[in-house]
Amino acid sequence: MDQTQALDAFGALSQETRLAMVRLLVRAGPGGLPAGTIAEEVGVSASGASFHLAHLERAGLVESRREARSIIYSASFTALSGLVAFLMRDCCQGHPEICAPATATAADAACCTPAREVDHV
Repeated sequence: MDQTQALDAFGALSQETRLAMVRLLVRAGPGGLPAGTIAEEVGVSASGASFHLAHLERAGLVESRREARSIIYSASFTALSGLVAFLMRDCCQGHPEICAPATATAADAACCTPAREVDHV
């Protein structure tokens, strides 16, 4: 994820309803939820949900698919992981132990390896 993409994502998440929608979709998992259920759960009208979901989709944070007469939305876990990686990329300046509490796996800590070490691996 580059800076422009990150700014788009943070902009989309900076609104209360959209943040609630993403958190709901993360909890729902890869199967996602119908747009109507999302609207009901976050307490907005169908048209309001459509507006916010479209904004999140343009930012790449959610994906949609049609199933019969419903549109199902799911979190884009790849994009969300990319956003976290963007934030953590330079966190430790070559000292992975600094980022250890925030990284779930050794692969996540790879973003903390100085570029010259990565080149030689």
